Amino acid sequence: MIKKLGLLSLVTTVLMANGYKIPEQSVNSVALAGADIANVHTADAAYSNPANMAFMEDGQHMEGSLMYIHLTAVDYEGTATNALGQTGSASSTSKKENFILPTLHYVSEAYGDFRFGASLTVPAGLSKRWQDGGASQLIAEEFTLKVIELNPVVSYKMTETLAVAAGVRMVYSEGVVKSSGTTAVGIVPVGTPGIGGQAIYQTIDRDMKGDSLEFGYNLAVAYKPMKKLSLAVTYRSEVDLKEDGTAKLSASQGFLANGTPIVSVPAANYDGSASVTIPLPATLALAGAYTFNEATTVELVYERTYWSSYELLDFQGYSPALSGVLKAAYDDPKQRNWSDTNTYRFGVTHKFNQKWTGMAGYAFDESPAPQNTVSFELPDSDAQIFSLGARYAHSEELSIGIAGLYDKRESITISQTSATSSTPLNGTFSNASAYLISIGVGYKF
Repeated sequence: MIKKLGLLSLVTTVLMANGYKIPEQSVNSVALAGADIANVHTADAAYSNPANMAFMEDGQHMEGSLMYIHLTAVDYEGTATNALGQTGSASSTSKKENFILPTLHYVSEAYGDFRFGASLTVPAGLSKRWQDGGASQLIAEEFTLKVIELNPVVSYKMTETLAVAAGVRMVYSEGVVKSSGTTAVGIVPVGTPGIGGQAIYQTIDRDMKGDSLEFGYNLAVAYKPMKKLSLAVTYRSEVDLKEDGTAKLSASQGFLANGTPIVSVPAANYDGSASVTIPLPATLALAGAYTFNEATTVELVYERTYWSSYELLDFQGYSPALSGVLKAAYDDPKQRNWSDTNTYRFGVTHKFNQKWTGMAGYAFDESPAPQNTVSFELPDSDAQIFSLGARYAHSEELSIGIAGLYDKRESITISQTSATSSTPLNGTFSNASAYLISIGVGYKF
């Protein structure tokens, strides 16, 4: 299969979390802003905390959901500096994005102290399109990433209060990256009759596509020292998305601002192989949940995401090697220097009666991207997350849930230099937000 490189490279504003990771993978997870690790007892435990499968009710459990995601248009107000040190306005607005993502979870009946499960989820993704010209389109006309994970798991009940679990992450990714525009590449030598000292430009374009299948693992521990208290630890390993694919790149003949061609700067084309490796980072979560009056459960989650493995965006594998403006734009390594991040989650679940359960959540989510490497592909920033949801038990076997989440990204002002960015930006990204609505059905048999 053709493997996509570009998109993975900067992948989205984690659609719903820092970087390009999406932690919300069920109705309950959306309703609780991801604080559903220690107190998860439905089929989505297979993903959120598989060790808790050991303590679930007898029988088999299934849950399917559809999640709608709306990403608002992001505004950039400011300038960009080209390779010649020329600074000009780069103000732009990205396209709005809409997605529908399915998830499916299953937990088997118990076989002695063992229980098996599986989840089909979308743990990461991106789509960002800037198509109104200028520096934004030159960098990120389209960056689209799709990631699908199949995660079979098994739990083992060690005692009546302690269980462990392990699973295999099978991660498939595919995407598209496109960019196009005009860039300055040099200056006509001073003294050249009529045109000496003028800037030389080329129009460049890229179109990359591809996919990848990679593997990792996940581990979990659930401990219930007393009836009202649940503690949990979960870990999902890093999965390096090793993209080997194809790229179509082109550059026009050089020309001056008035359109005069420059024969000494020839056109160039590339149609062949390319590769890049982008991390889907490891995540560690520590969670505790306490139930008051057998009706209200409060959960706190501390989540650490190990984004520091993303130091460099380095496209490789071009054969033959690129040269000139194509090398500078699409081959030279780009610094990222992301940092490990913390996310703090808080969720409340209240059982109103035998039929209705309400949920609410809040999270503060740190961004991994330093301001000196942020660009149009992923204008990421710290976020506050607010959520609500409800579940209705139609019968002992069937339940229906609905949840909504609002992810508000802070504005980020950047002041970059050529030391960390090939196209330094000086301005502000603002109005980045996301809205989620999830509807799901759970069934026990």
